[in-house]
Amino acid sequence: MFDFLDGYDLLGAFWVTVKLTVFSALGSLIWGTLLAGMRVSPVPLMRGFATAYVNVVRNIPLTVIIMFASLGLYSTLNIALGATDIKVVNFRLAVLAFVVYTASFVCESLRSGINTVPVGQAEAARALGLGFGQVLRLIVLPQAFRSVVNPLSNVLIALTKNTTVASAIGVAEASYLMKGMIENEAQLLLISGIFALGFIILTLPTGLILGWVAKKVAVKR
Repeated sequence: MFDFLDGYDLLGAFWVTVKLTVFSALGSLIWGTLLAGMRVSPVPLMRGFATAYVNVVRNIPLTVIIMFASLGLYSTLNIALGATDIKVVNFRLAVLAFVVYTASFVCESLRSGINTVPVGQAEAARALGLGFGQVLRLIVLPQAFRSVVNPLSNVLIALTKNTTVASAIGVAEASYLMKGMIENEAQLLLISGIFALGFIILTLPTGLILGWVAKKVAVKR
């Protein structure tokens, strides 16, 4: 029944999906944290930029963003992100698009966590002479991260599933291989079931592990 799989690199395709997820998650966490800091910043220009960014990007379909990365940045502006191989270029452009998109959701999750930190703690820190950046870095963000592990895990799971959009620009991840297999093999239900199981294997442990972490690091008030 599964003999037709011999001609396909199934594990390789899912490995590309894992790499897309990991690199995009790291970039999204960094950029999303910076955006969250700007959203609560006392500087109106920074707050305005972060607010506009989040509201605009969240309402643009991911497919549009990833196609713009390929057709706009690479094909039109010749921005290859330091790569010459087209496969590497597409991979890096896909990661950039995922970071741009997912960071807006990370930002909102973190902002909700920041709002759970008692205002008195920040005021006490400022009274001790700490600046906004120090208060955010040393007092607010550590507590905010601990309170939003579950929302961030949902964002990570969504990101894992969103990597399927990368096939639109030729990134050879799982859904790209699935499309080719369905076109070549008369095994629609079996192939769909295999790839559905693959994504369950990727996402279910993530949710369970991060759910356990959330309980361990939860801030008790």
